[in-house]
Amino acid sequence: MRFFLRFFIFSSAAAYISMLAVPSLSAASSFGVAVAFTPVLNSPEFAAVFGGADGATLKTDRCGQVREVEFIAFPGAVFRILGKAVGSNRFIYRVATDEYTPPPGVELYTDLRFLKVVDTIPPPRKPMLPARDEIAASLKTAVGTPYIWGGNHPEGAPGMLRYYSGKALKPDKAGAFMLAGLDCSGLLYHATGGFTPRNSSDLVHYGRGLKVKGKSGKEIAAMLRPLDLLAWNGHLVIALDSETAIESALSCGTPGNGGVVATPLPERIDAIMKKRKPADEWPASGRHDDIFVVRRWLE
Repeated sequence: MRFFLRFFIFSSAAAYISMLAVPSLSAASSFGVAVAFTPVLNSPEFAAVFGGADGATLKTDRCGQVREVEFIAFPGAVFRILGKAVGSNRFIYRVATDEYTPPPGVELYTDLRFLKVVDTIPPPRKPMLPARDEIAASLKTAVGTPYIWGGNHPEGAPGMLRYYSGKALKPDKAGAFMLAGLDCSGLLYHATGGFTPRNSSDLVHYGRGLKVKGKSGKEIAAMLRPLDLLAWNGHLVIALDSETAIESALSCGTPGNGGVVATPLPERIDAIMKKRKPADEWPASGRHDDIFVVRRWLE
């Protein structure tokens, strides 16, 4: 049975991405369109991170996370191809995209086998915001999904198995290889079809700030509407409804290292307020480890 599962995951992923053509990049080509869910890294060393010498080893931190991952681009995402990565395999190129703003000083890289390379500027992907109840349903369905740093698609990117794994993997390891999971802001990004900003550093300014400074946890809970955000630079908690909070949280050292969980909203706010104070707006600059904001982005 275990062998069957390993074979099924590996062969299914291979069949899925067999539709992807290996691109031919001419000197004039400068754009690419994602034809599948496409991992974007802050390092050109894809092969060293995914697979290593034996084709089965992931480069992870002590919490099992691949910190080189920035995000997973949705199909249709447009990239500007800026140049081949020096010293990497022939498919790795430095890219930029309007769909993601990297931290200062960070460069983005992807594997051109996930893209359709074109010579003219393609139309941008136009995400359509789902209805409120559809977003809520997607959030609920995500409960139990593993935490994956940089993950914003529960099934990940199956192409990573074909291009970087040298052998069939057990289901849990195959999932990690494919980046099958969600981080905190990736949960919302997934539920909105890539409509909302990808990182918590942007979400602290997204939408309209509620006046919560000086209020108690009970008062804040009473103010919230479904899909309001409790955010700080580094994490995001979503009010699913008047009673429930939902988030994807990293829990280092626990089985699976955390994932998407739903908790009672008042209790979650109280837990946040043991470490942070509510603020009306996120400061324009500087690091702040003692505050959080509430943002209403969907009126």
